Amino acid sequence: MPSGKLLTGLMISFSVLVSTCAQPPSLLDEVKALGELRVITRNSPTSFYTGSTGPEGPEYDLINGFAEHIEVKLKLETSKRFSDLIPAVKSGQAHVAAAGLTPTPERSKHVDFGPAYQDVRQFIIYKLGTNRPRDIDDLLGKKLEVVAGSSYIETLKDAQRVRPNLIWTENPHADLAELLTAVAEQDIHYTVADSTLYKVYRNYVPEIRVGFEIKMGESLAWAFPKRHDRSLIESAEKYLEKIRQNGEYEKIMDRYYGHTQRFDYVGTRTFIRDYKRLLPSYRDIFKAAGSKNKTDWKLLAAIGYQESHWNPNAVSPTGVKGIMMLTSRTARVMKVNNRTDPSESIYGGAEYLARIRARLPETIMEPDRTWFALAAYNVGYGHLQDAREITRELGEDENSWINVRRSLKLLTQRSWYSKTKHGYARGWEPVMYVENIRNYLDILIWLTKQEETPLEQHEPVTPTVAHIDNAGLTKQNSEDRG
Repeated sequence: MPSGKLLTGLMISFSVLVSTCAQPPSLLDEVKALGELRVITRNSPTSFYTGSTGPEGPEYDLINGFAEHIEVKLKLETSKRFSDLIPAVKSGQAHVAAAGLTPTPERSKHVDFGPAYQDVRQFIIYKLGTNRPRDIDDLLGKKLEVVAGSSYIETLKDAQRVRPNLIWTENPHADLAELLTAVAEQDIHYTVADSTLYKVYRNYVPEIRVGFEIKMGESLAWAFPKRHDRSLIESAEKYLEKIRQNGEYEKIMDRYYGHTQRFDYVGTRTFIRDYKRLLPSYRDIFKAAGSKNKTDWKLLAAIGYQESHWNPNAVSPTGVKGIMMLTSRTARVMKVNNRTDPSESIYGGAEYLARIRARLPETIMEPDRTWFALAAYNVGYGHLQDAREITRELGEDENSWINVRRSLKLLTQRSWYSKTKHGYARGWEPVMYVENIRNYLDILIWLTKQEETPLEQHEPVTPTVAHIDNAGLTKQNSEDRG
């Protein structure tokens, strides 16, 4: 028979064992034991997409940073339908849903939400030139369509309690880009969009405008499974606080939304000032590189200004560097050892552009051939070819820049990019990129001709303003070269 001390010890050990067995591992422990964070998201410009240098998007950058923070790999899956995100977390298919989700009472019945990481407002969107809706009454009797499964539905239900005659359609097949296009083409009267989404999408659906703010004070957060513990949520809180403190959060937001806040055009006077102040240091290099690669040196200079404002030390958030903003991969291929060396960068960019131009089908003639090469320089050869395939599918000439530039913008719409080889691309950027360089080239031609002929022999000339969105365009200098 065991002694009293031994019996007491056994009872204590058994109690500890029972207590331990009764406590299942935390979700954070499960994730670490698995070695991967399973995340479900959406393929969209404000969540995740494959960019010129690999995976990109604000949600991707944030959630990838979180995975690194808890020292596990990121396993990312995309959902075709917005309405599938919450069920994927609820069922245990994913540890986290990261796709611009707004916490709502209905969603909170099924999942737990982490800390808010971005504030948004909800807008009623209409087409410029039509009657602007200013309140809920203006929506009555109109075609109002929203994305199925979105938080906008709960917002409209709240409004419906006050205006029972308010009706709308929930589209399970279209994403926001398609609904905004439908508004622009007047297939529907209105839709609803978050403030951040509106600022991004207005770049390539310029006809859309904000009617009124239907809801304010909203926030975005990640969705987590409802569990017995908040270990993973608490880790997310610490991570988000850390990146707010060290400035990484601000960098991510600026990378994807900064240009939407400070969208501006660089005037001719600024360009002329830089032409006189900066270009003389690099002009001979542009000329020599142009001569070697049978390219107009002024075109190379225009690219250099668009890419970096002729700053040899320029560095983008994605790591492209130098006057011609070469990626590390492009630099290796072009045998550029120091991307911030002006000569190496310019020669490397010139040779790379020449290679793209030579790679294009012979059926593409000048000047379109140059515009195609510039677009590929920015967005990648693969995405350019996808746009040409779309143009062909539309029954248009895929060798015409006028046609292909329209198709490039379609790469932002799921109904189109889902059928392509290289998927989603910020297709408005190469279009703007090409037009900006063309404007700079026109001004350079004017300025150099002015040098060759005394000014007094010319009538006054006012060059056209170069329309530039400098903040976002160079980020897609592509590593997707094939």
